[in-house]
Amino acid sequence: MEPLLKLYVAAWSLACVVALVVAWRHRRSLVITQASYWHFLAEPWKLLTFVVASALITLIAPYTGDPTWDYADGLFMSVFCFASAPWVVAELYHALHGRSSAALTFVAVCAWMFSASWSYDGYLLWRDGAYPITWFVNIFASGVIYLSAGLFWNLEWHPPRGVIFSFMREGWPTRAAVSAPLRFALYALVLAGPAVYALVVFFI
Repeated sequence: MEPLLKLYVAAWSLACVVALVVAWRHRRSLVITQASYWHFLAEPWKLLTFVVASALITLIAPYTGDPTWDYADGLFMSVFCFASAPWVVAELYHALHGRSSAALTFVAVCAWMFSASWSYDGYLLWRDGAYPITWFVNIFASGVIYLSAGLFWNLEWHPPRGVIFSFMREGWPTRAAVSAPLRFALYALVLAGPAVYALVVFFI
């Protein structure tokens, strides 16, 4: 491995360790560790779309012609995305509005990078004994899909405001007062676009 790549691996490995320590120290205010967040994710439409999306991403892997994509990374990246992306985009939104600490923002950014990039890189380094040449491109490709997924699973119908992201209202991450996924289906299709595009391109 090239010296710069070794330095990069060391840097992101250290960032992950620091993020875990920070997360432990701030665990009482870390939303992703709270039961309410997992209850929020367990809405039927979210679970259904996660199962369908992860099954497609995982099962299509051997047919894409991409040697870096297999059943394992297709599955664990899907799980990491569903579990963390809704929280990460909410945390960053709150940080932009001055409602989150620098410590929690750092943990969220590391969770984003680990889920969309570093876990993929580390797995392929372990599997193949070499750092994937696609690592840099993957940061942007998977990063966009991750962001879209986080927004997708935060969509809700909120009378009288209409379609909003759940983290824009008070009480997040409680569930929406009204479960009406058909009311925001068009928005959901738009946000699903990057993932659908990636699947179609790889499959073709």
